[in-house]
Amino acid sequence: MKAEGLSGAVRGKKVVTTVSDKSVERAPDRLNRRFLAGAPNRIWVTDFTYVQTWAGTVYVAFAVDTFSRRIVGWAASTNKRTQFVLDALDRACGSATALAPPSSRAS
Repeated sequence: MKAEGLSGAVRGKKVVTTVSDKSVERAPDRLNRRFLAGAPNRIWVTDFTYVQTWAGTVYVAFAVDTFSRRIVGWAASTNKRTQFVLDALDRACGSATALAPPSSRAS
């Protein structure tokens, strides 16, 4: 398209998902950018994105198991406050207990 001088239609305003506060110390990188886990439910990472709808912007947060690369929790919100990412983690915690193998310990 670029070679032909064409571009896609742009509607609405650009959504900013990250606003850095330079005065606040960044959280430590506990994984040293190594996102590989040796077993399920050892390392989860979270991220969020947005979806434009007719009703407005919806933010969607995901918690991903880095071993299986499976979404283990998610949440949606009309704002990008910390709580909705924590809601995705809460949902992941609920699914992790449901997915955990049964204990071999006798009751």
